[in-house]
Amino acid sequence: MDSKPSQIIHDFPPFFRVHSTGHVERYIEHDFVPPSHDPLTGVNSRDVVVVPENNVSARIFLPKTTGGDPKLPLLIYIHGGAFAIESAFSSTYHNYAVSLASASRSVVVSIEYRLAPEHPIPACYEDSYAVVKWLDSHSRPGNGPDPWINEYADFERVYLAGDSAGANIAHNMVIRAKNNPERGPNFKFAGLILIHPFFGIGKPDKLWNYICPDTTGSDDPRLNPTADPDLLAKLDCERVLVCLSEKDFLRKRGLNFYQELKKSEWKGVIEFFETEGKEHVFHLIDPVCEKAVALLNRIVRFIDSGGIHVLSRGECRSLF
Repeated sequence: MDSKPSQIIHDFPPFFRVHSTGHVERYIEHDFVPPSHDPLTGVNSRDVVVVPENNVSARIFLPKTTGGDPKLPLLIYIHGGAFAIESAFSSTYHNYAVSLASASRSVVVSIEYRLAPEHPIPACYEDSYAVVKWLDSHSRPGNGPDPWINEYADFERVYLAGDSAGANIAHNMVIRAKNNPERGPNFKFAGLILIHPFFGIGKPDKLWNYICPDTTGSDDPRLNPTADPDLLAKLDCERVLVCLSEKDFLRKRGLNFYQELKKSEWKGVIEFFETEGKEHVFHLIDPVCEKAVALLNRIVRFIDSGGIHVLSRGECRSLF
């Protein structure tokens, strides 16, 4: 006798839907590219496993260096995708990290975290913080296990960045660093870069409610940081850059965060950059367009690694 056909019981286009069998079907499947040497920029990359039992890993990008180079900024990058799609190892995020490393002359560490809904929130936060702690092991006497981080990373200039859901996770890392009951990292974040951030704005969010079973609702500070001004004031970094796009469906949420952080008792410096006429994560879809290059260069200026190399359109990595 044939079994009953599978039914769709949860549907969150354009990200995923869930069958009655428990199977998760993603609308968008990412590709995979291996670490490599990029001949255009001279950036080298390789992968490291941080938590083997949870398959938590990262891809490290090292810009072209010459003998006697000083230490380089360390940029921790967290990819977006509604907590449910994409990868640090996709061509989209690999190429973008190459551009970031080359333009800012930073060591970029792009985090590969477990995805919802198979691994509900807070898995993405726990995985990302595990990478932060792994990096922190390199800042302490005796150094850590990775030779690139030991040799090149400047722990006086550590930045966190992410787009969309990755920006949400990056914000959570900076909050957690100061408010974790366990010992926080030995370093302090020099800056936080939020690109088209996925935040709440005090209204119900069906996707969040599904992928975060322990949520307290629309005022969960992980979703909506502005719901807790006291916690917002405890950002453990000196500077924040908020990057928005005029036609982004998340623009109002990002703008609300920017305005509330400005009004809070946080003592740092907040900067703002908006791209006119563009949609959500447009810079990943068309990384060589003029406005994508302008956004990248704004991020580079924020990192301010000293001898900044401003990219031209031809030097940005194409996705195709």
